[in-house]
Amino acid sequence: MDQVKTGKLIRQLRTQLGITQKELAEGINVSDKAVSKWETGGGCPDLSLLTELSEFFGTDIETLLTGEIDKNEKEKGNMRKLKFYICSNCENIITATSEASVTCCGNKLSAPEPRQAADNERLTVRDTGGEWYITTDHEMTKEHHISFIAYQSDSSLMLFKQYPEWGVNIDLPMYRSGRLVWYCNKCGLLYQKLCP
Repeated sequence: MDQVKTGKLIRQLRTQLGITQKELAEGINVSDKAVSKWETGGGCPDLSLLTELSEFFGTDIETLLTGEIDKNEKEKGNMRKLKFYICSNCENIITATSEASVTCCGNKLSAPEPRQAADNERLTVRDTGGEWYITTDHEMTKEHHISFIAYQSDSSLMLFKQYPEWGVNIDLPMYRSGRLVWYCNKCGLLYQKLCP
């Protein structure tokens, strides 16, 4: 840990929140002199405080240790770049608006890049008078199935969990435009554009 870099980062994060050194100190149960010492590079927070500091600032411990905000942190997420993390063991679905470190069932997950669905893989979408009705002939067995379908736009996400041996039958309010993203346990993450 570079105490000067970490101190500068603590000061930057504190001022972005618009709080005083005293308010930060009260929030994590230390003295305002300790906060001042950190911010001037005269010392570092105790390791036992890093978790509390990272939660207070809404960042991670690694960012505090390096004293640098990475690119994803600066972007604060972007719905267009939404990542889907899918656990192959339990089919848990975790989303993040930028790269994230995600684990499930003891495994570190990586976010697959979605690929555009081929004509024979596309979901069937029909206009039913102000709503989209979404279905598919895709196999829905325990061995080969779609585990979720999501509607994704620039500002929102609607996620529909699917289960083996159930048919896909989704009614979705008709929005401006966006895309459907879905995960097949054999074919991976796919998408298709959706326009009214």
